[in-house]
Amino acid sequence: MKLNNIYFLLRHGQARSNKYNFVSCWPEKVYNPLTEKGLREIKTVAVKLKKEKIDLIFASDLLRTKQTAEIIAKKLGLNTIFDKKLREIEFGKFNGGSGEKWEDFFETIRNKKSGKSYGMENYKDVRKKAKTFIEKINKKYKNKKILIVSHGCVLFSLQAVVKNLTEKGEMCHRKNLILKTGELRNLISNI
Repeated sequence: MKLNNIYFLLRHGQARSNKYNFVSCWPEKVYNPLTEKGLREIKTVAVKLKKEKIDLIFASDLLRTKQTAEIIAKKLGLNTIFDKKLREIEFGKFNGGSGEKWEDFFETIRNKKSGKSYGMENYKDVRKKAKTFIEKINKKYKNKKILIVSHGCVLFSLQAVVKNLTEKGEMCHRKNLILKTGELRNLISNI
């Protein structure tokens, strides 16, 4: 995909769900703010981003990404545009529960056409919403520096879409595409 803007990806800072291994999506059933470590991670990134002269910030509207984006936006003197397409993968009946139980079940829907019939999303669903998001903003804006604040799975798929990776290629490069909490990365179209 040809990019018309410079994009920066930022995974939210460490949240309670990362620290205590539970899954949390929309609607948020469990209070899941950034931890003290997560706040420190993002304050450090905010200093780095100040030098980049960011024009726009897009973020998921879940608490941990809202907090992340608000810290950055305040430092940069910008507002945040919240977009539902940047929300965490839908965990269905596992929302608010054990990360291990969800991961065990997720293996059964990973390669299905969609996870929607199970009340959740799989990687194909996330890939579709990530593609819709990036195509829309890439068409709407030109020559801007754009920060995207989201979740691990969404940012993973967003990179794969931009790099024109097949679903199989996405899984093969997974290790290189996953961002740690609080990690900032340029979005580039080659791998």
